[in-house]
Amino acid sequence: MGLHGVKAVFFDLDNTLIDTAAAGRRAIEEVISALQAKHHYGEGEARTVCDKVQAKLLKECHDPAKMCITDLRISHWEEAIQETIGGEANRDLAAECYYLWKTTRLQHLTLAEDTRAMLTELRKSLRLLLLTNGDRQTQREKIEACACQPYFDAIVVGGEQKEEKPAPSIFHYCCDLLGVQPAECVMVGDSLDTDIQGGLNAGLKATVWINRAMTASVDTFPVPHYIISSVLDLPAVLQKMEHNINAKLETDHKASSSEPH
Repeated sequence: MGLHGVKAVFFDLDNTLIDTAAAGRRAIEEVISALQAKHHYGEGEARTVCDKVQAKLLKECHDPAKMCITDLRISHWEEAIQETIGGEANRDLAAECYYLWKTTRLQHLTLAEDTRAMLTELRKSLRLLLLTNGDRQTQREKIEACACQPYFDAIVVGGEQKEEKPAPSIFHYCCDLLGVQPAECVMVGDSLDTDIQGGLNAGLKATVWINRAMTASVDTFPVPHYIISSVLDLPAVLQKMEHNINAKLETDHKASSSEPH
């Protein structure tokens, strides 16, 4: 089953299979419009609030044992509003902004038709697994929103495990789920720090980095085995891998045949 030596492909979710960044931008614009139209903020003030929230999201450290993700993210909005406008904390407005942002972002998370077709085709010969870092609630809501469950043999969310990418343990857990060895798996994702480093840490057969800009400097680190600009380029990479493996097998066979018996 599958390519020579490759039995499974692990896919990241955000900005690999779905364009979370674009959905997030749409959501931010909705909040900016609402703050202006409904709450009479100036555009500059509204954008400053949203910029501050995005900065807080990037630095977010979440411990689900101490606080649920909803409360934490409402607090981001509450702090950003207070830092921008001053005065008393406004939890109600913060909650309104958070739910508008969240709902709009989820509405725009879609698994494109050509991506669905590619996954369907790959699954005819390979086992497919979705491996995403992040809070359990947040990531499960995204998975539900883009309806990607039917395309995978298994789905693993980092926030539900002891360790997230790039820890080898989560990759080895995924291998065990599918009944495959690390050397039979390929990791595909947009993050060098988690997807690529994790795949290398776990000893996977290959790592495929999605670099939409394709403007990587020569000193990219860690070094992925392959670089593509879109997940839709993956089948060509897998074909190339099969060609290389077949060529090596042929070379090895010729070498062994020429040896005296």
